[in-house]
Amino acid sequence: MAKARNIHPNLSFKERLSALKNLPELFRLVWQSSPGKTTLSFALRIARSAMPVALLYIGKLIIDQVVQLNRHGGSQHELWKLVIIEFGLAILTDGLNRMINLVDSLLGDLFSNYTSMRIMRHATTLDLDQFEDSVFYDKLERARQQTVGRSVLLSQVMSQVQDFISMAFLLTGLIAFNPWLILLLLIAIIPSFLGESYFNSQNYALTRSQTPERRELDYVRYLGASDETAKEVKIFGLSDFIINRFKTLSDKFYADNSKLAVKRSGWGIFFSVLGSIGYYAAYGFIIYQTVTGKTSVGTLTFLAGSFRQLSSLMESMLNRFTTVSQGAIYLNDFLEFFEIKPKISAAQNPLPFPNPIKQGFTFENVGFQYHNSESWANRHLSFTLHPGEKLALVGENGAGKTTLVKLLARLYDPTEGRILLDGIDLKAYAIEDLRLNLGIIFQDYLRYQMSFSQNIAVGNISEINNKALIEKAAHESLADALAEKLPNHYEQWLGRRFNDGVELSGGEWQKVALARAYMKEAQVLILDEPTAALDARAEYEVFQRFAELTRGKSAVLISHRFSTARLADRIMVLEKGTVLEIGTHEELLIKEGRYSELFHLQAKGYQ
Repeated sequence: MAKARNIHPNLSFKERLSALKNLPELFRLVWQSSPGKTTLSFALRIARSAMPVALLYIGKLIIDQVVQLNRHGGSQHELWKLVIIEFGLAILTDGLNRMINLVDSLLGDLFSNYTSMRIMRHATTLDLDQFEDSVFYDKLERARQQTVGRSVLLSQVMSQVQDFISMAFLLTGLIAFNPWLILLLLIAIIPSFLGESYFNSQNYALTRSQTPERRELDYVRYLGASDETAKEVKIFGLSDFIINRFKTLSDKFYADNSKLAVKRSGWGIFFSVLGSIGYYAAYGFIIYQTVTGKTSVGTLTFLAGSFRQLSSLMESMLNRFTTVSQGAIYLNDFLEFFEIKPKISAAQNPLPFPNPIKQGFTFENVGFQYHNSESWANRHLSFTLHPGEKLALVGENGAGKTTLVKLLARLYDPTEGRILLDGIDLKAYAIEDLRLNLGIIFQDYLRYQMSFSQNIAVGNISEINNKALIEKAAHESLADALAEKLPNHYEQWLGRRFNDGVELSGGEWQKVALARAYMKEAQVLILDEPTAALDARAEYEVFQRFAELTRGKSAVLISHRFSTARLADRIMVLEKGTVLEIGTHEELLIKEGRYSELFHLQAKGYQ
């Protein structure tokens, strides 16, 4: 199980201000997701910012008018006119609030979808070995988390602008009455702001440090309740182990989070009391001024309301600043993911893939070492895959067979040495063109929870609507007979995740996966042990068909069954990532080396 790294960044006020530099990029992303709704949200907030002072001022006029009518009498026409205006402003305020919430909600969904697609699109450009790095996965997970709710950050920033404009109006009236009230306001608010800032910093540090363990928690939750794991969980009696591990992790999260939450709540109460003292000190002063006749009752309500709203707005703005700066810091996690660049880069002026291949693929002293690994997956590979040749790779697990295939497809680039295609470095060719001319089926192929035809079409997704090609590929992989037995034939949904899905056996799934290799006219076909779930006879039939269909094409076969390997023109034996032997079946038997030893050991098992 993964271990959490201790990451406890102590964020200063200066660092929070520095984090705000991420906001322009956020605005750009939100604008790209929906220019119209972004503009509308901003316009609605500007209009909403004028409502508090307008309502307070109309309320002041109403109260003064009532007092005057009580004292001196007269027409009530002006009074009811003010009441109607206040009613209209109240309706408008409520309408603006609802419109802002609606637009922000829609904008949030659009932004979440847009950034999720950005992450998926960027992920497709990255190298395979980057996905095999735990540090990369931490960054990917944090980036995914930021796709939801980041539009809230934009809403908070725009709310800051809205509140600032409202404050400008309210402060004008308050300063005109008595500037000392502003001092009371600051004394009441600043301690609360500093407290919130501190605890938000602690929360960020805690959340970031929990990333690896949270990924493990999600994985354990998946193990404990998944159709793909249920069989082994039951057979091996793993439920208690999984549940106990989940409890250990979740209890630790709860303990850490609750400890911080309790401390935050305690200090929050203290700062709230401090703020109330400041507010009521100012309120008492305003009442005193009114009682002594220095201000009108209407002015009392206006100033008291202004002070209350200013106190609330300042507290909201200061606390929101902490939240905004916190969100801007979290935004680093999102932006850092897009700073990850692939090491496998396309040539500036790529060459077209040769059609036909004339000299073949040549490995010149090729070696590959995984990131953070001291050992070599492959080393000193020197051989040629000739045009039209069928090469079988044999060797024990971990011998480097699959890594070699991935090097051929440029899923990895060699750490040392080079791979040539028709005498030219493989890096000089267009990557998309290279992979279009390679048909590969790996042992750990995906079982897509899609229709039968879609499962085949992923081998050449641009032909997903080409029914004839899909049926032809199914026929060539021997999967067509299976399709005919299914209730909905080629439109039958596969897998149990969705309604009306049908689960296939391992051997049936492999025939479907094999059909993917026949979906394109690739010049090189590679089968990386994709028939492991088939019995010996069925595998032999599949490879016989494969040999017929690849006549004149280059092919690489990886199989633990030597009866299948014999179908190849040459056999290469790998051991610890290096070429131990290479030759025809007969030549290797005559050498009486490792191949001969393994062949006879396997043959005894069938006697």
